[in-house]
Amino acid sequence: MCRLFGMTTGGPRVEASFWLLDAPYSLKEQSRRMPHGVGLGWFSLGDEPVRDRAPLAAFENIDFARGARHIVSHTFVSHIRYASTGEVNVHNCHPFDMHDRLFAHNGVVKGLDILEGWLTDVDKALIKGQTDSEMVFAYITAEIRRHGDTTTGLIEAIRRIGAELPLYSVNLLLAEAHRIWALRYPESNELWVLPPKEGGGPGETRHLVSPHEPGAVDLTSLGHSAPAYVVASEPMDDDPAWRLMEPGELLIIDGLKEESRFPFDPPRFQLTHKEMSAKEVASQEHAA
Repeated sequence: MCRLFGMTTGGPRVEASFWLLDAPYSLKEQSRRMPHGVGLGWFSLGDEPVRDRAPLAAFENIDFARGARHIVSHTFVSHIRYASTGEVNVHNCHPFDMHDRLFAHNGVVKGLDILEGWLTDVDKALIKGQTDSEMVFAYITAEIRRHGDTTTGLIEAIRRIGAELPLYSVNLLLAEAHRIWALRYPESNELWVLPPKEGGGPGETRHLVSPHEPGAVDLTSLGHSAPAYVVASEPMDDDPAWRLMEPGELLIIDGLKEESRFPFDPPRFQLTHKEMSAKEVASQEHAA
């Protein structure tokens, strides 16, 4: 299935190369099973969202590797794609960017004709591709604008989607400068969080279990020299502190403060594999 990655230090700018390229289960490694696109999003020195996306696998994308090694930011969102809706092209690669926010999604949402009816022409103008993910983001963006608050708008959008549209999963990452919202909804797909270590920073090591990366890596040599929250579709190394988020959990990471909320009822129309196309089912299969 598509894989999500988010990281924030809350302030200091660092590289994310360990998680993107060097960890035992890095996005580069996972992309060997997710070949339809890769994207990396971050925030500039002016805290504006920036993206680099391509419709090919991360492990064969030189620009992705170069960006992972050299881009520094306090907040990152990355995604590798296994297409379920929309063509394999750059416009359908995550993360998406709307109104100074980055967004990536893993799941299947149907009833897109209904969802489109909830959008104004202004909302629709933000959509450049054909994915359910980007349309969901446009609706979340509209609700944020209507409520004047990111958390409230996100909650209200997902509540309506869960109540009125058939869905399999709406796992997502939404990021603003210094803040990440992570949602696992419902239980169909996993989402994991690794909190910052107390006293983390220079000298911290990650013990690697991959046959390609034996031993330990000093994160300061990789540019990761500050405590950070990491959110991912699967644990990316052998650290026992990885925590599986609960079904329906909305994790709000603001700086290095976290809050978990459970504001959602179970989906009214929960899709099963029998109600999905073969392509959709394949896109949601867990990595072996």
